[in-house]
Amino acid sequence: MTVRTRFAPSPTGRLHVGNARTAVFNWLFTRRAGGRFILRIEDTDQERSTREFEAGILAELRWLGLDWDEGVDSGDSGPYRQSERRDRYEAAFRRLLEKGEVYYCFCTPEQREADRGRDLKEGRPPRYPGRCRELPAEEVSRRMFAGERPAARFRILEGTVEFEDLIRGPIAFDSRQIGDPVILRGDGWPTYNFAVVVDDVEMEITHVIRGEDHITNTPRQLLLYRALGAAPPRFAHLPLVLGPDHAPLSKRHGDTSLWQYQEKGYLPEAILNYLALLGWSSPTGKEILSPEELVAEFDLERVGRAAGVLDPVKLDWVANQHLRRAEINRLVDLAIPILEAGGELKSPVSPGHRAWLISLLDLLKPSVSSLSQIRDSDAMDILLRFNPENSLSDPEVRKDLGDPRCREVIRTFASLVPSDSPLDAQTYKQAAQETGKRTGTKGRDLYHPIRVALTARVSGPELVKLVPLIEEASRLEFPSPVPGCFDRATSIANLAGEAL
Repeated sequence: MTVRTRFAPSPTGRLHVGNARTAVFNWLFTRRAGGRFILRIEDTDQERSTREFEAGILAELRWLGLDWDEGVDSGDSGPYRQSERRDRYEAAFRRLLEKGEVYYCFCTPEQREADRGRDLKEGRPPRYPGRCRELPAEEVSRRMFAGERPAARFRILEGTVEFEDLIRGPIAFDSRQIGDPVILRGDGWPTYNFAVVVDDVEMEITHVIRGEDHITNTPRQLLLYRALGAAPPRFAHLPLVLGPDHAPLSKRHGDTSLWQYQEKGYLPEAILNYLALLGWSSPTGKEILSPEELVAEFDLERVGRAAGVLDPVKLDWVANQHLRRAEINRLVDLAIPILEAGGELKSPVSPGHRAWLISLLDLLKPSVSSLSQIRDSDAMDILLRFNPENSLSDPEVRKDLGDPRCREVIRTFASLVPSDSPLDAQTYKQAAQETGKRTGTKGRDLYHPIRVALTARVSGPELVKLVPLIEEASRLEFPSPVPGCFDRATSIANLAGEAL
């Protein structure tokens, strides 16, 4: 048997992290089995579905590294948009109607709401009471001829519906708790449970891997498979993805859409890796895995039943590990559009700017998780947004500038910084050592004031690596001029007296 799975998003918005995790598990399972992964679009919600959202979902999946064997752009089992399969649903409905498996329902929304309210009031799960189940054929014909547009319901017979879930084991439902579900609305469009069964039968889906919120849909779907004379697929229901507070994911948890991670410059392989860890673990115990390693090791037997918790701290750690391993020129290519959009770089980027970015990324990639964090880093503020006047607004810097010993170190260091040649790493070390000799300082008493002199800050990257970046930036053209080390040290030295 060739494994055939499907991921079937609704194009009513961006791709949510929970749905993206479902796509990842389907893809990993299929690629491990050497099967076929199908991308299907469930767009029967005509009011909310758009082609723009569909295009966005496809682009986001491609960015994540998920490819598909069949979908809206290719394949022999289509159409792959539900909106283009209406004739398939009508044909399947006709077969069920001829067998007496379905009936027309003329109940109004008010009647259905009253039934629901009564069930809830009496402590029962809402269930259709079967009001239209045995309407005479003559009455059905008369009312339809009069212009009424009934829905169609599937007859649920009494009994137990059982299936073996690949993650949760045996599951059973009493069909008396289900009620007769609507499979065709009054406007002729199929409901989810009917459309998905018809699609999965025609596309020969062998495994359905989806969120646990679909467990209650499964008995209805199994009965529809049986009514259509089709063998059902195997089901695997994944644990839900929750926020850090263990509540359902929502906007209050921050980034919950795939595009937000892409916009912030996270590496796609890092997000793929992290999503795979939401409910699954490697048999090796490793947590940092390449896409190839994930495919080789993925197994539904290692998917747990407990909910996966979206932990931003863990995500950033995984992302940082991948960023550390990434090839530097690739990082530069990804960082340039982000820095151009933020106003840190002008387009086109010159070879000199590119070389400077390579040095910057080499300095910062051990401490960041995404490329937007480079744009927002203290180092970028120090390099491209240095303003000595702002130093006086920082209480810690102002305190240092008011310290006589600190001012002495700053002024001495400023006098030793060459004004007519770059302060490279070696020259910086010599100037710092000479400053220590003249002022009788060493350690923090020496290097902390020098940091203030060059950065107007009390913390930041290692100065021996930062100084060459400052000097190189001062010789390149940026949206705002960048002062070199001589100008910085001199301006901070001049400000030292004002701190009093």
